[in-house]
Amino acid sequence: MGEPKLRPLADVLRDWEAVIGLEVHTELTSLRTKMFCNCRLSHDDAPNTNVCPVCLGLPGALPVPNREAIRAIVMAGLACGCQIQRRSMFYRKHYFYPDMAKNFQTTQGPVAFCMHGRLDLEVSGEGAAERPARADADARGEALARSADGSYVVPVRILRIHMEEDAAKMVHAGGEEGRIDGATESFLDYNRCGTPLIELVTEPDLRTPEEARLFMEKLRRTFRTLGISDCSLESGSMRCDGNVSLRRRGSRKLGTKTEVKNLNSFKSLHDALAFEIRRQASLLEGGDPVRQETRHWEPSRRRTIAMRGKETADDYRLFPDPDLAPFDLSDEFVESVRSLMPELPDAKRDRLQRQYGLKLHDAAQLADDPDVSARFEEAVALATEGEKRSASGSAGASARGVAATVANVFVNLLPAFGAVTSAQAAGVSLLLVRDELTFAQARELLAALDGTDRDPEVAVDRLGLRQVSDVEALDPVVNEVLTRCTEQVAQYRDGNVKVIGYLVGQCMRASSGSGNPKLFRKMLAERLDS
Repeated sequence: MGEPKLRPLADVLRDWEAVIGLEVHTELTSLRTKMFCNCRLSHDDAPNTNVCPVCLGLPGALPVPNREAIRAIVMAGLACGCQIQRRSMFYRKHYFYPDMAKNFQTTQGPVAFCMHGRLDLEVSGEGAAERPARADADARGEALARSADGSYVVPVRILRIHMEEDAAKMVHAGGEEGRIDGATESFLDYNRCGTPLIELVTEPDLRTPEEARLFMEKLRRTFRTLGISDCSLESGSMRCDGNVSLRRRGSRKLGTKTEVKNLNSFKSLHDALAFEIRRQASLLEGGDPVRQETRHWEPSRRRTIAMRGKETADDYRLFPDPDLAPFDLSDEFVESVRSLMPELPDAKRDRLQRQYGLKLHDAAQLADDPDVSARFEEAVALATEGEKRSASGSAGASARGVAATVANVFVNLLPAFGAVTSAQAAGVSLLLVRDELTFAQARELLAALDGTDRDPEVAVDRLGLRQVSDVEALDPVVNEVLTRCTEQVAQYRDGNVKVIGYLVGQCMRASSGSGNPKLFRKMLAERLDS
């Protein structure tokens, strides 16, 4: 007997409301040492080489907190609108598992460093369509206003951001998809044990898998901008647990939740939650209860499977760690962290739009990565100055026009190349602004520049890519094409204006691709309309 057929997600969400909360774990990879000892942080060293009595949990070893880790979590809290608690404590969270040799994890108790924050989540396009229009209310029952294109903003409350130490890395060999089930042997690498880890816990304010995915993406952009973590989902420095339950539309009573553990990609987060929503709906509609449990996502089979019953706080026997004194953060410390805060992605996106007149999509793409946005602004300054010099008193391209072209290069061309400098990007952009290069040729030129110190102005001529934009030089080409293509000329004059595209193509072929297609089109139209 096979598994029951599940209804499509869109059908389920019309009848049921999904209530989703996330727990996002982020390693502070920017630090040099672990949370409670001086062992070096590294993902690349040989297994079990960066260990000591503290992270191995040997008797008598005493932990010493990492001040820079505290600075990083306060920065994360400020970026997420949290209240920074002046007094908090570390607790012991007990569990028996090989990934923590001392059999407890050092974490924070009821009061974390960062409490009660909020991030506003912008949802648009296909993602906005995932939430049924009849469900336009946030977690507090307040109406969500939709724009004409269907987009909306949902406030996502953050319960807490707390500090804890990461566990050792376990590698299961011989099993399916790296799981312990069916493995022939398991290996432990304690290099990761004791790595400073912050865990952000949201309130159950998310209502669709796409909202969950977008929230994690936004958090990743924020933490990378702060410079506290590389947020690599591939290496596990950022991972997510998703909690989800269902309730009938219109009901305020929460259903029984399940937790899907260790989702390490945006796609896995979306797909695992989507499956779990459909699975729970199938159970409830069949009269069966949902069990409170922890589940595992199997990407190859596109399903979740039960791992264990869900633990409660009592199962962990939490109590204050006697080896660590309570933390008292001074106002001076918090304000010193606030003074280090960089421009956050949303604010940077809005500024790039205002300052350079960029499209929303381009501004958002550039703001996503602080290194890319810094290089973009450097390239804009260089290209704008270069255009001013080359205009020589003529009108030239506007500053915003130059910026738009540079943005186009950075968003659509540069991601394919790893070592093109800001100056080279500015030079290629100027060639595009002056119509001396097509977009396809710009890609070819960037490939030739990648990883070199070559000047675009020199390279474009050596490669024979520079477009001819001299009317006198192109005039014989236009004359030859119009004389030869009499049938298309007649079609144009009979009202078929689209045929001009064919004529432009003929001009490009006749000029061996060196002519400016925009100028060819203009010259052809002037001749044909006269």
